[in-house]
Amino acid sequence: MEDCLFCKIAAKQMPAKIVHEDADTLAFEDINPQAPTHVLVIPKKHIPTLNDVAPEDAASMGHLFATAALLARRGGFAERGWRVVVNVNRDAHQLVFHVHLHLLAGRAFHWPPG
Repeated sequence: MEDCLFCKIAAKQMPAKIVHEDADTLAFEDINPQAPTHVLVIPKKHIPTLNDVAPEDAASMGHLFATAALLARRGGFAERGWRVVVNVNRDAHQLVFHVHLHLLAGRAFHWPPG
């Protein structure tokens, strides 16, 4: 989408500190980190919310989570623990309407999350 911030980052039209890229996904540091490690993992295909995921997107969604696990292993925190958060729509505080995982690590997390 032309006005989507994450699409612009994926197209290299907006700057971001990219930590991983492959054919289908992009991962970059969050500009407002909520943990010592806070990375956003996005599909390069524009999908506004999880409500908009179609059956043909199943492999792409699985790849997002596999990428998060890869980054956890690379970051050295896979064994200690990490969290993935997905916000869907405004009441859940989704601010950018492009599906994205928040990969959080580097501190202890509590339950319930909020």
